[in-house]
Amino acid sequence: MVSSSTLSLCPHPKNKHRTELWTVSSTGSGSLLQNRNAAGVVLPFTLVSITWRPLHSIKISVRAAASGSGGRSSRSGSSSRRVYQQSQAQSPLAPVKEIAASVLPVGAFVVVTFVLWKLVEKILLPKPTKSVAEENQPAQGLKWSFAPGTNLLSSFGAKIERESKLKLNDFAKELRSFQSVDMSGRNFGDEGLFFLAESLAYNQTAEEVSFAANGITADGIKAFDGVLQSNIALRSLNLSGNSIGDEGVKCLCDILVNNSGITKLQLSSSSVGDEGAKAIAEMLKKNSTLRIIELNNNLIDYSGFSGLAGAILENKTILSIHLNGNYGGPLGAAALGKGLEGNKSLRELYLQGNSIGDEGVRALMTGLATHKGKLTALDLANNSISAKGAFHVAEYVKKSKSLLWISLYMNDIGDEGAERMADALKQNRSVTNVDLGGNDIHAKGITEIAQVLKDNSVITALEIGYNPIGPDGAKALAEVLKFHGSIKDLMLGWCQIGPSGAEYIADMLKYNGTISSLDLRANGLRDEGAICLARSLKVVNEALTSLNLGFNEIRDEGAFSIAQALKSNEDVRLSSLNLMNNFLTKLGQSAITDASDHVYEMNEKELNVVF
Repeated sequence: MVSSSTLSLCPHPKNKHRTELWTVSSTGSGSLLQNRNAAGVVLPFTLVSITWRPLHSIKISVRAAASGSGGRSSRSGSSSRRVYQQSQAQSPLAPVKEIAASVLPVGAFVVVTFVLWKLVEKILLPKPTKSVAEENQPAQGLKWSFAPGTNLLSSFGAKIERESKLKLNDFAKELRSFQSVDMSGRNFGDEGLFFLAESLAYNQTAEEVSFAANGITADGIKAFDGVLQSNIALRSLNLSGNSIGDEGVKCLCDILVNNSGITKLQLSSSSVGDEGAKAIAEMLKKNSTLRIIELNNNLIDYSGFSGLAGAILENKTILSIHLNGNYGGPLGAAALGKGLEGNKSLRELYLQGNSIGDEGVRALMTGLATHKGKLTALDLANNSISAKGAFHVAEYVKKSKSLLWISLYMNDIGDEGAERMADALKQNRSVTNVDLGGNDIHAKGITEIAQVLKDNSVITALEIGYNPIGPDGAKALAEVLKFHGSIKDLMLGWCQIGPSGAEYIADMLKYNGTISSLDLRANGLRDEGAICLARSLKVVNEALTSLNLGFNEIRDEGAFSIAQALKSNEDVRLSSLNLMNNFLTKLGQSAITDASDHVYEMNEKELNVVF
């Protein structure tokens, strides 16, 4: 007799489409696991199936069947089979089992869903942003620190503060111990300046102090109030590179108006505008001690230039004014020209990079022509001056008997302007330094300049670099300098003279006895030019001490020639040799280094070589 039982559990409503029938069969001789498939075939193993149905439809069905002899199942129908059905409601344990069977999967599903949702939220949802007010709010507990890596967390605040005070104490000791103290680039800011300023009060030692590039603002300048008035030993104060602005300058001028010690004040790159320049002008009208004022690379326009011009007219002691890199323009230059007409004290005027142009130069030269003082230095570099403007400069140079240094560097005077300057220098007997670099002067113009040197023995420094004079220009200059002139410093960098031009220069060096510094950078000399110069180095030249051959495409062959020349000349006077940015390998560098050592052994003089 075989009995069969069927168990069906339905805890979840989602998989209604999957239903299988599992049977458990037993015989008198043992147990046999059987499964009826859809076709009614009995399989020799038990197949367990869970049927998913809604929770309210869960039922347990028990079916019993009797088989005939031989152990086969009867197929005769309902007469040979008894079916017992028992509802869930009829069993007292059924609700507990049903609840347990349903709650556990549902709970697990809820937990997994929650975890997954949190992970998605972390990954996909944007982080909350702070408001502008919260971002701009200063951090709490931060301490000022002198050392790199300032504004550390508050947990380190006490330690950083102690270290900062120790540093500042060391600086204060320097101020009290040395005449010249350089504290530039220390970034101690306003708080550090307030600490250090106390060391300047009644200080009788420090004469030159630099607080440049220290993050000082207008508020920090107040630290000098009551200090500089009582200090009579300090002569030079450098506050360049600090963004003190017009407000800071005004505060400083109020302090210095009655100062009787400081003679040099440096305020370059300090964000000084027209209002700051006007404040300085008012201070200069009353201060009779200040001699040098530097206001380079600021924001001073025509209005500020006009204010300074009025101060120059009244001030009787100022000697040097530096206004490079501002925005004076033609009107600013004209205003200065008017101020210079009645001034007798000014000796140096630096106006590089103010775009004053030809009209501005004309007005300025008109003022200088009637200037009753003795101007010695005039810087007009990078001011968009053409040959027309060079004419006005040349006219002033002709008449000047005090001018020593003139710069027209990086303008556009060309050959015509060079000829006008040459004509002026033939008559002038005071100018010693001439800078005509970067003016598009060719061989024609440099030939006129060279002719000046035949009769002029006053000029000792000549800068004509960045002009395409070529080999012909080098030849014209070399022929004159071979036996004439008093040039000590000759700058011919970036002049396109090439190997043939180097040959003319090398031949000149065999006979010239005045040139001590020669700059031949970036002229495409290559090995041929280096070999020509090496032949000149074999000859005893007691004047030449510095030779710059950088950027000339020189290779090992040229280096070997120079090294051999240095070794063969026991009386070589060369102390500086620049071979930067050439094509030397380690072999070429080693040859030059060995030659340098040889020079030291023979003459006990060091030859400084730069590769």
